Amino acid sequence: MDHTPAAQRRLRAVQDHLSPTADESPSHLRSNPTAGEFFSEQGYSVVLPEKLQTGKWNVYRSMRSPLQLVSKFPNHPEIGTLHDNFVRSVDTFRDYKYLGTRVRVDGTVGEYKWMTYGEAGTARSAIGSGLIYYGVPKGSSIGLYFINRPEWLILDHACSAYSFISVPLYDTLGPDAVKYIVSHAVVQVIFCVPETLNVLLSYLSDIPTVRLIVVVGGMDDQIPSVPSSSGVQIVTYSKLLNVGRSNLQPFCPPKPDDIATICYTSGTTGTPKGAVLTHGNFIASIAGGTMDEKFGPSDVYISYLPLAHIYERANQVMVVHFGIAVGFYQGDSMKLMDDLAVLRPTIFCSVPRLYNRIYAGITNAVKTSGGLKERLFNAAYNAKRQALLHGKNPSPMWDRLVFNKIKEKLGGRVRLMASGASPLSPDIMEFLKICFGGRVTEGYGMTESTCVISCIDEGDPLGGHVGSPNPACEIKLVDVPEMNYTSDDQPNPRGEICVRGPIVFRGYHKDETQTREVIDEDGWLHTGDIGTWLPGGRLKIIDRKKNIFKLAQGEYIAPEKIENVYAKCKFVAQCFVYGDSLNASLVAVVSVDHDVLKAWAASEGIMYNDLAQLCNDSRAKAVVLTEMDAAGRDAQLRGFEFVKAVTLVTEPFTLENGLLTPTFKIKRPQAKEYFAKAISDMYSELSRTDNSQKTL
Repeated sequence: MDHTPAAQRRLRAVQDHLSPTADESPSHLRSNPTAGEFFSEQGYSVVLPEKLQTGKWNVYRSMRSPLQLVSKFPNHPEIGTLHDNFVRSVDTFRDYKYLGTRVRVDGTVGEYKWMTYGEAGTARSAIGSGLIYYGVPKGSSIGLYFINRPEWLILDHACSAYSFISVPLYDTLGPDAVKYIVSHAVVQVIFCVPETLNVLLSYLSDIPTVRLIVVVGGMDDQIPSVPSSSGVQIVTYSKLLNVGRSNLQPFCPPKPDDIATICYTSGTTGTPKGAVLTHGNFIASIAGGTMDEKFGPSDVYISYLPLAHIYERANQVMVVHFGIAVGFYQGDSMKLMDDLAVLRPTIFCSVPRLYNRIYAGITNAVKTSGGLKERLFNAAYNAKRQALLHGKNPSPMWDRLVFNKIKEKLGGRVRLMASGASPLSPDIMEFLKICFGGRVTEGYGMTESTCVISCIDEGDPLGGHVGSPNPACEIKLVDVPEMNYTSDDQPNPRGEICVRGPIVFRGYHKDETQTREVIDEDGWLHTGDIGTWLPGGRLKIIDRKKNIFKLAQGEYIAPEKIENVYAKCKFVAQCFVYGDSLNASLVAVVSVDHDVLKAWAASEGIMYNDLAQLCNDSRAKAVVLTEMDAAGRDAQLRGFEFVKAVTLVTEPFTLENGLLTPTFKIKRPQAKEYFAKAISDMYSELSRTDNSQKTL
């Protein structure tokens, strides 16, 4: 999909067109905004015309590679596949740490134990050879049905080396979705942990394509037997490893255009869609996204975001390329802070939901400390903020006095924090920069674009946007007239974000109809997100085509934007904002921060039997709504964007209760159904209040 020769021809034609003629002065040309825009006036992006004859300058590319979309690592053009990438790293970083897990000693979790790149390479060869030994043919789909751990990545490397297709099965998708994916992708082998084995066996007859189940972490003497008539064999991972070691096979390397993975996205509605991603997609994405990054074997990365999701998957390709060490969390998100303290990573990738909790935890601790500590924090924060705003280096005194203690929460060594999956509020980004002292960046992407579409450039001091294009793609905005977004909007053009280049996926597996809905005849991927271009060639996400809804009076609402505002309230752990065209106002269901609500009740002298009773207390609802209103005013929400009623719940929104996608986005149709009674009750209460006010 790289249109390099065409792009160069267009540019030559444009430059010829802009060359001064005998009767035109150079000063006349200098005032031409189009010429100025192309020649780096846009800062981090360049602008090109999509089609010369239209004269419309609307295609943005990274300033770092304006004439040619990146499809390979500039310093390593020989790397065309994930297999090539790993082979080079095994050779280059053979004795460096690669995969780390915390070892249990006497039932307690201790330090990290490491496997080197060389050892991981040996295990990769054994696992791939073991699959061949059991008769799994080249091109077969292999299901990975367990959470992050070293075996996940070793198996993924084995799939790349022997031309198998990896198909992640989310641990939280539920049996119906797993059955659907296994059948849809014709999965022949499933790797799972002992906890999931019995679940798989309970519906074995519904997944007839499966011929081999490999139990990761299972003991040979505890593997159940299945009737030979089922045609399924069950072996442990360690047995597969040993069989492979004794029967090593040569690699069966893939080509760049071969399928690397079918990544099923749960989405917020309907059956999962299988995004087909090639080896070339991954290499282009990471080569472009890391073009100016300086990582190496001294860096340490913590893996806890779901490997079944493209964000973590792409990060792991980057990790391999630079020889970075990866430490895995224990598998319990509640113990993540403990894992961070022991691992002491230098690179921390997360999602706004966790950054919001870090922000709320620190600010709440500062407020409750009171007195001198609170004044010292505020003085340090403001001094550091002013220095950063003016491009100066803050005094190291403030780190010594205040911020080093905060940095220790993430291990004390983090130099890069990255955020993705949903928008990060600009003031939270600023807060992270000040408190943790490293670089904080935000990216935007999706499974269908093999992760990163755009990312904030190093040295860019502004927040509240998602940066410039990944050098491996180009971006344009397409008018959405029904929502009043057009390229003629002032002060900046607005429209649906469309992406083209070697990072764009091949399509949805066995679904030509849905593929044609998102990839047009010119190769543009239509993301469904609404964006605008800010000065400096920065992309900002402002809306979503699908999640938008209208209130009764005709006002359009983008609920995620409002939820991100309310997420800053100390009482709010998570928030679901709801509205529809039958009602004129918004309501919200808030999953409360237990500790903050209890502390407030104690300070007010409010007695209660349990937290659920406290959540139903009208005084609790009133104080939470007051805090949310204050946050809304600070964020300058418009009047109709304020929620008018709130229901407090103790239960968090999780993947397990079906309210979140694996990228921690709220599943809106499911949340609407789950909280149907609460929503109905809130609107009834608002209606009664309105009627009583009218009567008065």
